Formats: sequence, structure tokens, C-alpha cells
Amino acid sequence: MSAFSADEHERYARHILLKEIGGPGQQKLKAATVAMVGVGGLGAPAALYLAAAGVGTLRLIDFDTVALSNLQRQVLFRTDDVGEPKISSGESALLALNPHVEIDARSERLDDANASELLDGADIVLDGSDDFATRFAVNAACRALDITLISGAVGRWDGQVATFKRGGPCYRCLVPETPPDAETCAQTGIVGALTGVIGSMMALEAIKEVAGAGASLAGRLLIYDALAAQARVVALPRDPTCPVCSHD
Repeated sequence: MSAFSADEHERYARHILLKEIGGPGQQKLKAATVAMVGVGGLGAPAALYLAAAGVGTLRLIDFDTVALSNLQRQVLFRTDDVGEPKISSGESALLALNPHVEIDARSERLDDANASELLDGADIVLDGSDDFATRFAVNAACRALDITLISGAVGRWDGQVATFKRGGPCYRCLVPETPPDAETCAQTGIVGALTGVIGSMMALEAIKEVAGAGASLAGRLLIYDALAAQARVVALPRDPTCPVCSHD
């Protein structure tokens, strides 16, 4: 691994002081590639914190443009970015925050046909997409490629985060099929700061996974109720009939 520059030593000094990260953990972050599926409400804060943390390569996967209604929660963007592709505006913002990070921008809609190609080579995948077809495609590709998946979801005032690894349950064990009453934030509304909480949790779990710090969230689901100011963690069992992971 390459040595840190003087700028990097100062930039990451507070990480290096932590015994759970230190110099070796910071080097692991620098060597890591993290793929972000969706640079929206969850992906925006997660990308900012991962860039600030010194993750070496951030792969941004998003096909959308910035809309005015995004700015209530997608803190990676500014008013002048409205109408611009999210990945290009996001790349500029992330490089302005940390020029040591490499941005691998992929302006594509991820689906079953291209998921493996878009995610191949990543050490960790963060899924902040807002539709189940994309989530299912990401989960299947991560399982096939043996890549750790950190999945986040939000709605109204509630959010959840889970980590999925080979040997444990996958996302389809949690959500076997698209719920018949599935709704989007555009239909139900979302409090903007909640996406910052859940997106930051996703980034935190990614940092832990790369650095080997603390207890993994694998096999568990963290549920956050913002209105009640309460969080709880529940165990996620494997589904023996899961179409994705039952034969692992």
C-alpha cells in the first residue's frame, strides 16, 4: 500500500488515533472500492462521509438528474445543480471535499442484465435505491460476486439498515417479493434529515467492514423510528427456500 502524504496524515488524523482504525485501517480504506447504487437521499450523505473518510475509489451508479425537490434531503447537491446529472454534480462535490478520492462515475440504470458488470470489482456495495426491482438485482449480483452488501431504506419517519454477506441471510430473505402496497417517497413523503441518519449509518457500517472494526451488522436489521426517537436491532434468519441464497 502506498504511504500517506502529509495532507492525508492531517486529513485522517482523527481516524488514525482510533485503535479500531489506526494507520492500517486507514490504509485499507484508501485501498477500498465502494460502489454506491443510487446517489439520492441515502447515497448522497453516505458518499460524502465515505469520501471524507478516505475511501480510495467511490463508484457512483445513477442515471437521474438533480431535481429541485431532491434538495430537501440530497445534501450532495446545490440549487445550481438542478437539471444536471447526479453523478457529474456528485463527482464535483466529492472531489472538492477530498481530492485524494477517485470517482468512478457510471451513468446507467442498474438492472438484472448489467448489475454484475456494474458492481464487479467493488469491495462493498451500498444500495440506496428506491425500488424493489433494483434492490433485487443488486442483491443477486452481490451474492453471485461474493461482495458484502449494505442496504438502506427509508419512508416517512422510519428507516432501516442491514448488512448481507455470504453465509448469512440475503436481502431476499428479508423481502422475498415486492410488497403489494409498496410506495415511494414521492407518494408518501419523507423527512429530509432521516435520510441523513440512515445514509450516515450505511457509511459507518461500510467503514467498519473495510477496517475490520466492531461488530458487523450482518445477519441483523437495525430499525430506526425517528418520531419516537428509538432504534432497535433484530436478528434476520436465513430463508431455507430463498431463491437467491438457499444453495450457498
